[in-house]
Amino acid sequence: MPLKDLPADARPREKLLARGPGALSDAELLALLLRTGLAGKGVLQLAQELLDPPPGGFGGMAGLLHATVDDLRRVKGLGPAKRAELVAVLELARRAMAEQLRERQVFDSPDAVGYYLQLHLSNRPYEVFAVLFLDAQHRLLGLEELFRGTLTQTSVYPREVVLRALHHHAAAVILAHNHPSGSVKPSPADETLTRSLRAALALVDVRVLDHVIVGAGQSFSMAEAGLL
Repeated sequence: MPLKDLPADARPREKLLARGPGALSDAELLALLLRTGLAGKGVLQLAQELLDPPPGGFGGMAGLLHATVDDLRRVKGLGPAKRAELVAVLELARRAMAEQLRERQVFDSPDAVGYYLQLHLSNRPYEVFAVLFLDAQHRLLGLEELFRGTLTQTSVYPREVVLRALHHHAAAVILAHNHPSGSVKPSPADETLTRSLRAALALVDVRVLDHVIVGAGQSFSMAEAGLL
């Protein structure tokens, strides 16, 4: 059904203005951004299909946040203008979160750290190892993805992590990686890797504050679990 045919209080724009953005579903918010649907397919249906589980959709907002221009190009009906708008909004979300972490100590808002890492790492089809580099006040200096593939003590090189920490003049780091399986439970290899990196970074007086494991819609802090 076209939006214009919906009752006024059910139209996403009117609902948002009357009740606030929290009253809208993910599909309704996305429909506001898309504005129009396709021939025979309303914008709300198009939005919901984008959020549907793979292979038809991206698996919710978390999956959509990682969509690239090439990913969106494969969606029938998304022209260049809609693709550009979606990618721009998703990038703004990442930058807003990064700005928040640069302006305050990261552990003033631990949930923000987990969410920021989910924006970058969840829903990847392969494992990615990343590092948040922090200053002496534990504010974000930068995030780098350093390794991809199956992560073990032998595939993540402590020397490279140390060199990047020195490059950023970091006083501390937060290690992070994703589990494509969705489970965020650390493996024995994760714990061994954490100990190895903590020992290597201690030699240059850089503290490992946490190792966060990210899955679809969730994250696990090894520091909060007492595993550091």
